[in-house]
Amino acid sequence: MDFDNARQRLCGCYVTVPTLFHDDSELSLNLEGIRRHVGFLLGGGLKSGNAVFLAGGAAGDFSTMTFEERVVVAGAVVEAVGGRAPVAMGAQTTSTAELRRLARAARDLGAHYIQVSCPYYFRHSEEDFYEYVVAAAEASDIGIIVYNTFWTSTGVTLGLVGRLAEIPNVVGLKWATPFPGWMTFEQVVEAYGRRFSVIDNQMHFVTSHMLGARGFEVHVCNYWPEWGVQLVEQLNRKDYPRVQAMLTRTAQPFMKLWSQIEQEYTSGDGYLDKLCMELVGLPSSRCRPPTRDVRERYREDARGMLLQAGVPRVQGAA
Repeated sequence: MDFDNARQRLCGCYVTVPTLFHDDSELSLNLEGIRRHVGFLLGGGLKSGNAVFLAGGAAGDFSTMTFEERVVVAGAVVEAVGGRAPVAMGAQTTSTAELRRLARAARDLGAHYIQVSCPYYFRHSEEDFYEYVVAAAEASDIGIIVYNTFWTSTGVTLGLVGRLAEIPNVVGLKWATPFPGWMTFEQVVEAYGRRFSVIDNQMHFVTSHMLGARGFEVHVCNYWPEWGVQLVEQLNRKDYPRVQAMLTRTAQPFMKLWSQIEQEYTSGDGYLDKLCMELVGLPSSRCRPPTRDVRERYREDARGMLLQAGVPRVQGAA
């Protein structure tokens, strides 16, 4: 693996491609729908230099898919992208053995990175997680993006970030922290922005970009890719007032509705992306259970949110 090239290409909008399902009894994979969606993202201007596509992440229903389905979905995204942008494969799992298999599978199908977070369910120690990442690095010569999922598992501390920097394959850090007041988020971006390509998963895009972050987790791209292209352009120009205005007008209402659904109806990821995709005329679906189907209950709320944010292509009320 060429570390410098892998780190350099890990930049721009970090787009979590939703996994689409058929509306049948098994909610079977809709691979053609996924390919069409990737084509929409590319057609909207997302490409190498301003985007990285994540297949089978949390918004891609990884937790409800079999190992084989995860590989098939990632393969479909890699095929549809066709080398026009880097692709990461979600490799979260509770098993080190399965992590090794996912790392090898990602390499074999042509993905550029795997996304790895601390195993969930048990509260593993930092040493557990360190050895887990080492196992992935030893299994495959592929770029590793470490994801700090402190809300489901052991969080990544400043000290652990320093140890992870010693693993050559670790090129990216998808970063958020639970207590913004301690400014650990800023400390890590500033201290390790030259070692890793830091992906901001906390919506602090102005601050993180100023400190050296190079990637930005953006759900909006799934239904408005041109917005993501413009976001990266404004960040590169350091037009920070414009960037913050874009986030306030477009991303904040999405996050507000997502939070509302989490509090009063169901939990998961990707379901609001997919509902918004439906409302702009794209292939879509529900998420697999146990996440409940949000479409009927929140369709009009989502439509209103999109219209207020100025999203193009929104379909009219039925």
